[in-house]
Amino acid sequence: MALDLAPALEIGRARVKVGTCSWTDATLVKETDWYPKRSMKAAERLAYYAARFPLVEADSTYYFPPTPELTASWVERTPPGFTMNVKAWSLLTGHPTFPHSLWPDLQGEVPSEHRDKRRLYASHLAPDVLDEAFARFRHALLPLAEAGKLGAVLLQYPRWFTPKDDTRAEILAARQRLPDLPLCVEFRNRRWLAAAECENTLEFLENLDLAFVCVDEPQGFDSSLPPVVAATSDLAVVRFHGRNTSTWEESTETAAERFKYRYAPDELAEWVPRLAELAESATEVHVLMNNCWRDDAVVNAAQLARMLAGDPG
Repeated sequence: MALDLAPALEIGRARVKVGTCSWTDATLVKETDWYPKRSMKAAERLAYYAARFPLVEADSTYYFPPTPELTASWVERTPPGFTMNVKAWSLLTGHPTFPHSLWPDLQGEVPSEHRDKRRLYASHLAPDVLDEAFARFRHALLPLAEAGKLGAVLLQYPRWFTPKDDTRAEILAARQRLPDLPLCVEFRNRRWLAAAECENTLEFLENLDLAFVCVDEPQGFDSSLPPVVAATSDLAVVRFHGRNTSTWEESTETAAERFKYRYAPDELAEWVPRLAELAESATEVHVLMNNCWRDDAVVNAAQLARMLAGDPG
């Protein structure tokens, strides 16, 4: 059976694809009527999503690395031309990681002094074991890459990841370990874009062919970046995290609750000229709504896509 694909937009010199950072969040599936039936199977939901948006980000891969079988199923359930970005497993970007998310045959490589800890960090592993973790993550994405459906791997670094030689070396190492995959980088510490550092940061990413992730997010925190608009590769990426200042640095029961925010039309309209600017600097622009509480993300993504197409309604 042929699957339908939502169209991308042609703006400037770029193809602009709008989507969301999840299609499976429980609050979307169980608490809204966006999907026509709550009894839909996983394959049906992804096909339904792809008929409405040409792009999605898989965020479950942040918590557990995917398998080739899983990514192959994503290929089978989506039409030709569909694009999927994949968030890097937490271990690969220095975040605290569930120890049981490490492959069973590698768990014995964790030093004894770290085996009973509630969280695993990359620093707990020998370099060759970390190399193997990157290699297995890359291998799992090959079905998407070979089908032409892998948009980019998102390397989202933690708030304590600040600009210095050691952290730049980590980014360089990630590029070297994933040499043939498109990568985009999102920072969570505003020092990367401080006046004295911003140009160096963008030049560093450009030299490594890494796409800088522009963000819209709550302001006034060290962990929030200003909405700098810049393209450092042929791919430009923008992720919308909402503007909920009350939950931005809070621990919430779910990630969706932390990003609970519905953009008003005038807030989305602020990004129309910015996205047009990116479309003049890149050949493809990915616009992703991460405010995945209930149907906030899908509603806002559809609104912004209409605005970019010239329909303010």
